[in-house]
Amino acid sequence: MRLVVVGAAGRMGRMLIKAVSEIEGCRLAGAIEREGSPVLGQDAGVLAGLPPLGVAVTDDPLPVFAAADGVLDFTAPSATTGFAALAAQARIVHVIGTTGLGEDDFTRLEAAARHARIVQSGNMSLGVNLLAGLVRKAAATLGDDWDIDILEMHHRMKVDAPSGTALLLGEAAAQGRRVALKERSVRVRDGHTGARVPGDIGFATLRGGSVVGEHTVYFATQGERLELTHRSEDRGIFARGAVKAALWAFDKKPGYYTMTDVLDLSE
Repeated sequence: MRLVVVGAAGRMGRMLIKAVSEIEGCRLAGAIEREGSPVLGQDAGVLAGLPPLGVAVTDDPLPVFAAADGVLDFTAPSATTGFAALAAQARIVHVIGTTGLGEDDFTRLEAAARHARIVQSGNMSLGVNLLAGLVRKAAATLGDDWDIDILEMHHRMKVDAPSGTALLLGEAAAQGRRVALKERSVRVRDGHTGARVPGDIGFATLRGGSVVGEHTVYFATQGERLELTHRSEDRGIFARGAVKAALWAFDKKPGYYTMTDVLDLSE
C-alpha cells in the first residue's frame, strides 16, 4: 500500500514515516510539509532518522495523493479538512489522528467520506480503544448513582483540551448511558458550583513535562470507586495504529470509520 505522510517534519510525522518503513504491506509514497518549510526537498527517510528512502518532502499534495493509496494525518484541524477534500478527490484512504476537531470539521469530514475511506479517531492505540470499550460497558451496567469523571494529563506543549482521547472516552461513557455527551459533559468546575448533577460526565485536564498521555476514567458511588487507566509511554503506538488502520481500510468501501471498526470492537 502506497502511503503519504502529511506534516512530515513534525514529531508524529517522523514517527509515521518510520512506522511505514517498518511495517510489512506498505511503503512510503510521499511526504508533505507546509509551504516555506525548511525541510522541503529533503529525503523523508533521512528526516525521520532512517537511511534514504528516495522520497523528497514536497508542499504540493495533489499529485502525490493522486499516485497514492492512502494518507496518514496527525496535523491540525484546518489542514486535515483540506487534506480530506483532496483524499475524496483522489478516492483514497485518509487516516486521521488529528485532535481538536470541531463540529464544522466533522461535517466536512463526513462529506469527504462519500468518496474517501476516512478512519478517524482521537487515539489510534489498541489499548485506548479497548479501554473505551470497557468504559462503554461499565457505563451501561452502572446506574446514574455512579458518577463518571475523566482525568487526563499530557506534555506541556499540547494545545487542545480536553484531549481527543478524553473526549473519545467521554463519548464511550455517553454511549453506554445512551445520552448525548454534549448535553451532559462538564468541562470546568470553578467557584461555588453547587452539588453535582446526577448523570453528568466530568473532565479534568493536567499539562506538564513530557508526559505522552495518561487517562483515567473514574466511576464513583457511595462507598466504592472503580478506576480504569491507560498510560502511553511511546508515541510510536499511535503511528503503528494509524498504519494498521490504513491497511485495514485499503479494500473497504468509501465511508466514515473509527478504530472501533478497525479493531472489530463494536458490540
